[in-house]
Amino acid sequence: MTRSAIELVPTEQDRRIARFATAAILLSLAEAAIPLPLPGVKPGLGNIVVLIVLWRWGWREAAWVALLRVFAASLLLGQFLAPGFFLSLAGALTSLAALAPTAHLPRRFFGPVSASLVAAFAHIGGQLLLARLWLVPHDGVFALSPIFGAAALVFGLVNGLVAARLLRELNDPAPV
Repeated sequence: MTRSAIELVPTEQDRRIARFATAAILLSLAEAAIPLPLPGVKPGLGNIVVLIVLWRWGWREAAWVALLRVFAASLLLGQFLAPGFFLSLAGALTSLAALAPTAHLPRRFFGPVSASLVAAFAHIGGQLLLARLWLVPHDGVFALSPIFGAAALVFGLVNGLVAARLLRELNDPAPV
């Protein structure tokens, strides 16, 4: 009797996605330990990694990193299939949908900061919509829009600036 084995050989792209997903997951875990003033208002530090991957390797790899971050962080935090997981997934999916067309815009006028702002507002929009449709079946949930919008503006701007700075450093390493 002969035995057959399936051998999966990871590509360099697989390794890169795994490395960046690990960084995004670690940032998400660290973020979970930060006390926050309002429930649901988080800086989205893992999204900095997603922006870097988007800018250097494209939307498909960024989508892998973002989705692996959502699933793995929820598993590690014990929130898999809880409402927080679905809110995070809705935010990630809507921000990825918003980022897809931005990958084709001229980089001369549209950079990581703009992409971060688009993603942040899409993220919170997706979460509010899911919360309205599933968790809080009342339009009163949209009364929180100004608070979450302000958070999206601040954190989207900060995360975009950090991603832009890191991308600049990755492209122009300082001489040793």
